[in-house]
Amino acid sequence: MARFWHVFTVRNLLVVSLAINASFILRLGYETIDIKREQLLTGKRAQGEALPTQRAHLPVSTTSSPSSTPFPGGDRDRVINLDHGDPTMYERFWQQVGEKATIVIPGWQSMSYFSDIGNLCWFLEPEFARQVLRLHKIVGNAVTEDRHIVVGTGSTQLFQAVLYALAPPDAEEPVSVVSAAPYYSSYPAITESLKSGLYRWEGDALSFSKEGQFIELVTSPNNPDGYVRGSVLNKSGGVLVHDFAYYWPQYTPITYPADYDIMLFTVSKTTGHAGMRIGWALVKDREIAKRMVKYIELNSIGVSKDSQLRAARFSKLFLTAANLPAIQQSPFLSLPITS
Repeated sequence: MARFWHVFTVRNLLVVSLAINASFILRLGYETIDIKREQLLTGKRAQGEALPTQRAHLPVSTTSSPSSTPFPGGDRDRVINLDHGDPTMYERFWQQVGEKATIVIPGWQSMSYFSDIGNLCWFLEPEFARQVLRLHKIVGNAVTEDRHIVVGTGSTQLFQAVLYALAPPDAEEPVSVVSAAPYYSSYPAITESLKSGLYRWEGDALSFSKEGQFIELVTSPNNPDGYVRGSVLNKSGGVLVHDFAYYWPQYTPITYPADYDIMLFTVSKTTGHAGMRIGWALVKDREIAKRMVKYIELNSIGVSKDSQLRAARFSKLFLTAANLPAIQQSPFLSLPITS
């Protein structure tokens, strides 16, 4: 009997207690995994049901966007993809604009690599450049005087061109690239995608204490939280790159014209035409602009002329179309502009 009670020592009871708690934790974990697996399978089944419907409607659809594709069962069965944004919320507006947003590009046009041989950015279409200047002047969100316009295949290519332009080729170590958290989720991947020895992603600018040269990315309004932000690093050796993709009146009040050395913009957030893959940079320093142009030349030998011409047309209608009688509700700022 004494040997039986000897089993119930404090040490043995502690071991038994830990074992029981561990079993509960493992069981809870397995149940959570089962629930997530069931949710995943349910989501895949919902996508599998939706895809045949999408394919069936593609030949007669007037748009390539999934926003106009019917889903079985109504809104409750829609699948929301939180992995990336897609600005199809502007689709109805441009449908209402109708033929005014249509351009015809003859087959003989846009055949040369060159758009404006006398321009530093020789693949920049003059009409697109004019509409960029006009747009910023009307909206008042950026200073364009004494700036070079560099057009790119979306702001992603421009971001890579900026890194290439700012990183000294003879530096002893890679230039640090940072941004205050929470930052755009693609910044790290884009920075590291080329495995360049010229620059390296160093993470959160708020905790960055490394000495030497650095590039700070300032996104304002910020993606993902929407806050208006400025630089957080007050130290020498750095260059600021301002991403103003969302600094437009449909996202935030325009309180001042941004006046910085390097400013990035994109058509996808300006007019909603993400599929055209057009962005532009306003660059103060000529040598930095030249190196950005060189990167784009090496990367893609210029930028689509057709996309630039379409972007010029949509930029011209960006504000004026909001005043058309057919427009019921505009996502853009409505101003009485006729020129």
